[in-house]
Amino acid sequence: MAARSLRAHLLRMLLPPIAALLVLGALVAYYPSIEPATTAYDQGLIDVGISLGTYIRPGDGGYRLELPVAVDQVLRRDSYDNVYYRVVGPKGEEIAGDEGLPGPPPEIEARDGFVSYDTAYKGQKVRAVAIPARCGAAACSVLVAETTVKRRRMARDILFSSLLPEMMIALATVLIVWFGVKRGLSPLSKLSDEIKARSPGDLRPIPAEGTPEETQPLVSALNGLLDEVAQASRNQQRFLANAAHQLRTPLAGLQAHTELALAKPLPPEVRAELEQVHQATIRTGRLANQLLALARAEPGARGSAAEVNLKALAESEADGWVHQALARDVDLGFELDWSPVQGDAFLLREALANLVHNAIEYSQRGGHVTVRTGRANGHAFLEVEDDGPGIPPTERERVLERFYRVPGTAGTGSGLGLAIVREIAAGHGASIAITDGAAAKGCRVAITFPHG
Repeated sequence: MAARSLRAHLLRMLLPPIAALLVLGALVAYYPSIEPATTAYDQGLIDVGISLGTYIRPGDGGYRLELPVAVDQVLRRDSYDNVYYRVVGPKGEEIAGDEGLPGPPPEIEARDGFVSYDTAYKGQKVRAVAIPARCGAAACSVLVAETTVKRRRMARDILFSSLLPEMMIALATVLIVWFGVKRGLSPLSKLSDEIKARSPGDLRPIPAEGTPEETQPLVSALNGLLDEVAQASRNQQRFLANAAHQLRTPLAGLQAHTELALAKPLPPEVRAELEQVHQATIRTGRLANQLLALARAEPGARGSAAEVNLKALAESEADGWVHQALARDVDLGFELDWSPVQGDAFLLREALANLVHNAIEYSQRGGHVTVRTGRANGHAFLEVEDDGPGIPPTERERVLERFYRVPGTAGTGSGLGLAIVREIAAGHGASIAITDGAAAKGCRVAITFPHG
């Protein structure tokens, strides 16, 4: 199933019913308001019709409307609508007014003696009333009508006056629901932010204090999973450490015995075989040491942090690195400046040793390797640069993976050196960058520590 937003789901569940209720409220407010206003306008027409009925007089065998001109002008004067009237005799004969003004449909029943109806006259919609009027002993009929401009304006004004508050209520409701849902989901957002902010190796339980009751099962399940992962990580660390410890003693003895044997006169073919055993023992011993370092670099196995000067650290190991460089005919140089950091001296020494070893191991004879420490832009750094074959840009991320070596790379490395460096850098909150060396030759690996 496609991933869905919980916030969007809640809004979809809440907003449509609220919108429907607001529309219903507007309609309920509109129709009860429009009816009295329409009735008031009809009553005005009825009053006009009753007044016109008082001006009907008997005449020569019939009836006539004796309406003064001034009264007719006042009657027809309206700021918005045209007003029409028609007086019909007892037998349907025309007495006065606007000829052709339609009478009421026969299906409409009179109410209180009056009939109100909608019709059309002169191509316009009109609202009309029919009022009975006394014509002596008989009954005449007075029709009064007007166009619907005022009524439409009134309906529009009532609609707007009822809709505007409803729209404001709707807007306020949407905002309240939006922020209410957002605030209601904020514990999940905080939980997500806390998990995102953690490093991959931070397996501490998530604090359950202050979390809503609904999220506590989730937090409890996550803590259970984190505990299982932490236990598996600790088991792995113990296995690596124990295996490395168990290997180191026999490997050290084997290396010592091969060195003693090589010091004695041997046939050439035996010496060649023994030298291979000696080199393999050295490589295996280094692998065991790297596994130990990797186990110690894992989260949960690191020592307490203390202030470490990277310059002093490099100087203390320089003698051993120089001997390695001389054996490979590599020019090892140092550009060391004061560079204090908070960290584990053992792990930082191991990271620097791995970088120097790799640089010397993969440099050609007569090559150059430079070790640097110092501060730049408020950040302590250490870097190792060589002028060897370098690392292709496409491989610079992969060489940080465990047991990965660039295809075709010479040497007998295990692919753990840079992986250990990455773990140690991550444990100190530092970043690692692999770039080209000077003049686009070789490789430069730099570790930059957090501001401090």
